[in-house]
Amino acid sequence: MFTESEASVLAVITIAYFIFLIGVSVWIGIKQIRTYDDYNVASRNVSLFPLILTYVGTAIGGSLLLGIMTNGYTLGMGEQWFNVVILLASLIMAVFLIKRIRKLGDAHNYVTIGDFTAHRFGRAARIPTALSVLTAYASITGMQFVAIGLVLNLVAGVPMTTAIIVSAIMLTLKTVFGGLKAVVWQDAFHGTIQTVAVFGLFVLVMVTAGDFDQIRANAEALGEVEMLSPMNIGFTEVAVYALTVGAYQLVRQDLWQRAWAGKSLKVVTTGYWISIVLMTVTVVMVVWMGVWARYGLQIESEDPSLIYYELISHLLPFELVIVLIVALLATVISCADSFFMCGASSIVNDVIRPLLPGKPDQKTLLRWSRISVVITGVVALALALAVPRLVELWVTGTAMLVSGLLFPAVVALYAKKVSGRGAITAMWVGLGISVGWTLVSLGFDNPVHPVFLGFPASILTYIVFHVIDRGRLVDFAGLSPEEDAAALDDAEATQTVR
Repeated sequence: MFTESEASVLAVITIAYFIFLIGVSVWIGIKQIRTYDDYNVASRNVSLFPLILTYVGTAIGGSLLLGIMTNGYTLGMGEQWFNVVILLASLIMAVFLIKRIRKLGDAHNYVTIGDFTAHRFGRAARIPTALSVLTAYASITGMQFVAIGLVLNLVAGVPMTTAIIVSAIMLTLKTVFGGLKAVVWQDAFHGTIQTVAVFGLFVLVMVTAGDFDQIRANAEALGEVEMLSPMNIGFTEVAVYALTVGAYQLVRQDLWQRAWAGKSLKVVTTGYWISIVLMTVTVVMVVWMGVWARYGLQIESEDPSLIYYELISHLLPFELVIVLIVALLATVISCADSFFMCGASSIVNDVIRPLLPGKPDQKTLLRWSRISVVITGVVALALALAVPRLVELWVTGTAMLVSGLLFPAVVALYAKKVSGRGAITAMWVGLGISVGWTLVSLGFDNPVHPVFLGFPASILTYIVFHVIDRGRLVDFAGLSPEEDAAALDDAEATQTVR
């Protein structure tokens, strides 16, 4: 696809760009990160513009720009349903959930969803919550490793396994130093690049591909006119999308953390509504470009996973190809570091912090936060090497999160009184069935997706326990983060007196 000299130029630019981002993250880490909140929720004072772009930058990642464009090329316009289910779930989040999430976070100083579930259901809820979040976000982070690995493989000829490992190391280093504060500000930059690039590329594809009659004639000549119809998709596939990447929008820890990181409730809600519009339009264009690349530009690809690169090489001079490769890197990186922080913050806040003796100081918590980023990177790398297929990895990861967490989280947001043991049991049952079925299905094509088993089992389990416990339901079965800290202070004071 590229000459040797062009590949060398792209390789140098790719590596230089990563080194630059690592340098920025180190600078932010040294100059602006002093506390645990600085690192994990960006000091809770993010303003509107960077919040919009970090929403968009996190939502539009490597799987969308590469994986969904590939799906549009190979499967047709029916892949727009991927966008429909995300849009519907995002609207539910915007209308019904995000204000409640913000207000509860303000009232109780939550850092992770585990803080929230532990407060409503009891401390034992932290572990299944953290496992659900880590499983999902390690999968999605691994997906970004694969996306950057594809770039390194293509432009520098690095073997795919080595490329994935190199991308994992570079992204881990970048995220370790800067935390969410660096993520938010780099997402603002990357979100701008990727949005402008995708819009510009879409316009160019539409102008170059010709009118719809010609595109339809091209599809008819191939006997594939049905590929131009949005209804060219099976109900089961739509249902899988709805219960994985769609439902996942409601329990996205990165989204909850941004709701707590925004400067005010108005900033959070306004930013989210604007990001929904930008995200929806972007995904529509990405699928469309995949379809039009095949039937408008008539690009014949031997490897459809490379259609993005083939498309830009077909349309643009090499100088602009460089810009679009950088835009791709921006897209992938803006997703990867956000998902890194989600998995890492669950590890440090919900697993490590409760095990630390006494009340740990800020320096200790910061050190463990960075160690947790490394742990997340190792898990994500293992998943990326095991399942190096973009959309499949995303759908699998989100199935675990939805199965284990969605129903208990919605109950916790809206029910006045809850069954703590019912919710905790429902989390374990949903997550366990989903993970177990995935492992059982390895090696053969199983028609029953794990989310179809795990999610209903979680709902049923909670309902049964709620009925059994109806006489002893409680508002909060656990302590809020502030009460937890106060309890530790009291315990230390008592111990000192003794």
